[in-house]
Amino acid sequence: MATPTFKTKIYSDGADLKDMQAINQNAFVTGFTTNPSLLKKAGVTNYLEFAKKAVATFPDESISFEVFSNDFDTMAKEAKLLHDLGPNVYVKVPIRTTDGKSTAGLISDLTAAGIQVNITAIATVDQVKESVAAIAPGTPSIVSIFVGRVADTGADPMSFVRESVKLTAGRDEVELLWASTREIYNIIQAEQEGVDIITVPPTIIAKLVSKFGQTGDEVTMNTVKGFEADIKATG
Repeated sequence: MATPTFKTKIYSDGADLKDMQAINQNAFVTGFTTNPSLLKKAGVTNYLEFAKKAVATFPDESISFEVFSNDFDTMAKEAKLLHDLGPNVYVKVPIRTTDGKSTAGLISDLTAAGIQVNITAIATVDQVKESVAAIAPGTPSIVSIFVGRVADTGADPMSFVRESVKLTAGRDEVELLWASTREIYNIIQAEQEGVDIITVPPTIIAKLVSKFGQTGDEVTMNTVKGFEADIKATG
């Protein structure tokens, strides 16, 4: 089954280099994002060593690494350290610290210094406005809206997506990223709404390769055959 092509760029979550290399064999994957939770799950204990290896392994793909600290001075130092790893690196900065402080001032300082940022954990239109206003003109940056996490609350996230597209459309150096993807259809939605990038977990990328474009009849037959296999396996 042929894998489709999309105008929206597809990035993958990752913190295991072997898994990232396997995923990168798919031509439609053009970048990676990481976060502390993924690093913990992958058993990474030396963050800087991992980041250096990742940049060396994927020198041509966009790759985002997150700062770990909560005080602005240390966050700035970490951002500079990560930025210096390579021209393809974006530094992930959450829109809020764990004590609720806005990072807009830090984002302004970093982007004014030419540091590419990926602003994360955004869940409201006001936070998108705040992020876009903080990004210094001319510095490539990513605004990551956590669409799936908003949907997890029971809210319809699509108006949030549409407003975010409008707010970032006037800034050529700013790309909008759909984060916390939950299903293949989110990729279709992202493209329909004009989102620049979507981050897709490896489990969904596997489904994209194997299931995209199946007919309803094929879904039915694959389902009942799977049931049959499980019945035989359990005796």
